[in-house]
Amino acid sequence: MGVNLKDIIVAEPISFGDLSGKTLAVDALNTIYQFLSSIRQPDGTPLMDANGEVTSHLAGLLYRTTNFIKLGIKPVYVFDGKPPDLKLKTLRARRERKLEAEREWEKAKSEGRISDAMKYGKRTSKLTSDMLDESRSLLTLMGVPWIDAPSEGEAQCTRIVQRGDAWAVASQDYDSLLFGAPLLVRGLSMSGNMELNILELKKVLGSLSITREQLIDLSILVGTDFDPGVHGIGPKKALKAVLDGTVSDIEVDFDFDAIREVFLNHPVTDDYEISWGSVNAEGLTKLLSEKHGFSVERVKKASSELEKAYRAASQQSLSKWF
Repeated sequence: MGVNLKDIIVAEPISFGDLSGKTLAVDALNTIYQFLSSIRQPDGTPLMDANGEVTSHLAGLLYRTTNFIKLGIKPVYVFDGKPPDLKLKTLRARRERKLEAEREWEKAKSEGRISDAMKYGKRTSKLTSDMLDESRSLLTLMGVPWIDAPSEGEAQCTRIVQRGDAWAVASQDYDSLLFGAPLLVRGLSMSGNMELNILELKKVLGSLSITREQLIDLSILVGTDFDPGVHGIGPKKALKAVLDGTVSDIEVDFDFDAIREVFLNHPVTDDYEISWGSVNAEGLTKLLSEKHGFSVERVKKASSELEKAYRAASQQSLSKWF
């Protein structure tokens, strides 16, 4: 979920054309969860194959990543590694909320309340290790690079951008700013009514008249993936506390300094390679059509469109030399 800063941060709307030719470090789990939430039947049931295996994540990655590349956008997907110990409590709470959502979902379906069923169904999204492995395999077959982070994917995305290997981080959460991402693109998944926009860390800090360290402090007061925040304190009150210098006067029941350290010195790696492969059309057909029942025609079309997009990008790169 990440920290909620929408009440104090104003994003700048952009178009997909503004991202053409740009490499984006994409928070893979954040993006895949959006696919699992949005690609569902009217009663909230996720897209599944004949064996009852969820395929929403595969459909989202295939078709939307293909669209990105056709638009000239070059995504590099970054997968989470081992979560920090401070996040375990949050993860347990999420599991409990999903169990409650499943109960409400089943009740809504049995009572014929379709809109409620969809609402609760979206809250039940689960991402298994098998689904993650298949997502990596799919990206490889598409020729799209991916990286495994040591810990939080957004921290690794930030490192990739800081090194100049990508132009911006792509995530729906604001946390990348806390990790120090110079640029953050939100709404890239094109799910639902999400607006595509961009946040520049320098502008965000300037508009609030604070430092990155102070942004971290106010976010901790609001609540992050690593702490529950302080009851009754939202973004505006937290910002006032930071500006007034009264953060240390606020009583908390968690280790404030330890959480600050998560954002300031998060485990990342420079041992990665970003290389684009080629489209393995046969492999895509086996994984998607033969295993999961995707339309052969649609998979072949996506493969063909990917190949054309790669050729166009290659020709465009070559033209820069003349």
